Amino acid sequence: MQISVPCVVTLTWRLADAQGVEIDELADPLEFFYGGDDLLAKVEEALAGQEVGFTTTLHLEPEHAFGDYDPELVFFEARDIFPEALEPGMQFDGPPPGAKTRDLRDDAIYTVTEVYPKHVVLDGNHPLAGIALRLSLTVRDVREATEDEIDAGSVGSSAVSVLAAPPPGTRLH
Repeated sequence: MQISVPCVVTLTWRLADAQGVEIDELADPLEFFYGGDDLLAKVEEALAGQEVGFTTTLHLEPEHAFGDYDPELVFFEARDIFPEALEPGMQFDGPPPGAKTRDLRDDAIYTVTEVYPKHVVLDGNHPLAGIALRLSLTVRDVREATEDEIDAGSVGSSAVSVLAAPPPGTRLH
């Protein structure tokens, strides 16, 4: 079966930065809805009309992946609104309770990047924002999408994945 809208593709991949440093590898195949919200536009473009066994390597500039890094998505919040056990790398879905900054978006995931005695630095950028990427992927299977998948525009389990373009601040699996 050829990849066309709407269908479900099963992929494996290796994701690296432009210098070849590995960021992520998916050795176990994962399903994605083709023609919906599960894949980056450049990935869908490369997969169009292909079949099981297709392999390619894509170079994705930030504007075709997770966007440029936006310093306006970095916020400072008072340390006392956070739990005592707080460390860099922890994430919050939306603004943490008690946040005072008005520009914090409810649909973003904020990563704690630094913890100081009086304040905490939160970053609402996607972890791969501003990075050119090299994506090597292989099509493992192609099948017809179900009505539920077509209605949702996603297979659900991979809606937020390395290959999807989620809102800024969305975490990777």
